[in-house]
Amino acid sequence: MDEFEFIKQIKPNYYRHDTIIKGIGDDAAVFRQPYQDVVTAVDTFVEGIHFSKKTMDPFHIGYRVLAANISDMAAMGATPVSYLISLVVPKEWTDEELIAIYKGMESISKAYKIDLIGGDTVSGDQLVLSVTINGKVEKDKVRLRHHVRSGDVLFVTGTLGDSACGLDLLLSDDPRVESHRYLIDRHRLPTPRVDFAERLKVLNRVALNDISDGISSEANELAESSGVSIYLDYDQLPISDELRSIQSNKQEEFILAGGEDFELLGAVSEKDWPIVQEAAEKSNLTVTQVGYATDGDSTVYIHQDEKVRLLKRGGYVHRN
Repeated sequence: MDEFEFIKQIKPNYYRHDTIIKGIGDDAAVFRQPYQDVVTAVDTFVEGIHFSKKTMDPFHIGYRVLAANISDMAAMGATPVSYLISLVVPKEWTDEELIAIYKGMESISKAYKIDLIGGDTVSGDQLVLSVTINGKVEKDKVRLRHHVRSGDVLFVTGTLGDSACGLDLLLSDDPRVESHRYLIDRHRLPTPRVDFAERLKVLNRVALNDISDGISSEANELAESSGVSIYLDYDQLPISDELRSIQSNKQEEFILAGGEDFELLGAVSEKDWPIVQEAAEKSNLTVTQVGYATDGDSTVYIHQDEKVRLLKRGGYVHRN
């Protein structure tokens, strides 16, 4: 059973408290207060699966772990406020390395004005970091995956595939790897799109999903949650000049299934598309129209090489 099937199995049919607006099934949970909604998400990262010393130093590990959680807040349209961190620490990791992990988290938390409010540390066989992040959003302004409608424009912020390519370069032992600093930094030091997402609060409806597992996976999540079909145009998917310059037979895989760019995939009505473009411009960010949604059977298709084919989930799927 993969993680998606496992989530379906444990998802409750109802919630006992009417303050729970959204539970399992999106990038974060939503709790209602009288004046705003509270958004909470948790991610767990395991050494050897999500990160390694071969590709990142401890500072980068801390930075990137918290960046992933902040990106979940962006996908919900929420402003991140605070976080808690729990660590399982093996004896091989030194105090200096652990402090460097916290320094990485401190660096990005300072940039996004987020407070560390607690956590826990225990001993174990391998390094595990579990981060719980809290955010806030105006009532009825949370962005959910099931908000896609037939006729919507599909869009993507930034560029795709950079992080996956950066990781591939780091794993290659190529002595010229440092010459591809942009791609390396896109993997180690991603930029969650919080500012852009916050600027979309003027819209009554927009669906967002952060690209952590690859656009093929995130598009399928939107289609399944909203009960629509999504059509993507491969030639319209935004690619950086740095990625284009890399001669690799994995380029398509990087773009469609690489993930961990922590860009945003979104859907909005055609009439509201100019507002999305304006939000991107004010955030000093590119945004690209990459497809559209239609009535359909919760599937994703991609137009590529003058053919239309079914686009199944790619990227990393966790097994339990």
